[in-house]
Amino acid sequence: MAKIRKMFSGRQEAALLKAFFHGEGRQDEGLAPLPSSQPPQAAQDKDHNAIFKGSCCFHRSNAGGSMAWAQSVDAVLANKEGLAAFRAFLKSEFSEENVEFWLACEDFKKTKSSTKIALKARKIYSDFIQADAPKEINIDFHTKNDISQKISEPTLSCFDAAQSSIYSLMAKDSFPRFLRSDVYKELLQKHQDRNQKRWLPFL
Repeated sequence: MAKIRKMFSGRQEAALLKAFFHGEGRQDEGLAPLPSSQPPQAAQDKDHNAIFKGSCCFHRSNAGGSMAWAQSVDAVLANKEGLAAFRAFLKSEFSEENVEFWLACEDFKKTKSSTKIALKARKIYSDFIQADAPKEINIDFHTKNDISQKISEPTLSCFDAAQSSIYSLMAKDSFPRFLRSDVYKELLQKHQDRNQKRWLPFL
């Protein structure tokens, strides 16, 4: 009996040593497995992404920016490359004044000084609104007349109706044609090529 107890004790001791050094136990000997020193796979993947996101040549950056251009004219107007391409397209259609007026209005609405408000308003009016303006935009008589009456004492909202009208014209008329144009296709291809080279710089 003492010999059996000794054999059992020796076997138990060996199992304990194995569990200690290898992080695993023998279930059939009544030993629960020790916790693994390795983090779960999800945690490892998360750590890998955090480390290599900015440096690994295989990490794919978000290409949502270029895809968003096709969704709305706002995405194009808010992006430097998209805006440049859209302006080039409008210039080819002899309607570049629309986006230039829209941009001028956006800048105008950020003006704080009353003196600069007056100067910028007069500049916008002379460039885009008044009869025979060098970049005259196509707006209805009522809107043009309303601006003419307010231009002597302009407010930050004096061009809102005209800007809204031009925005609608670009969104409903120019933008769909832009998405079908060679200008847009070339822009999209250029953007995709750049992303591919960023992912795989050795190509």
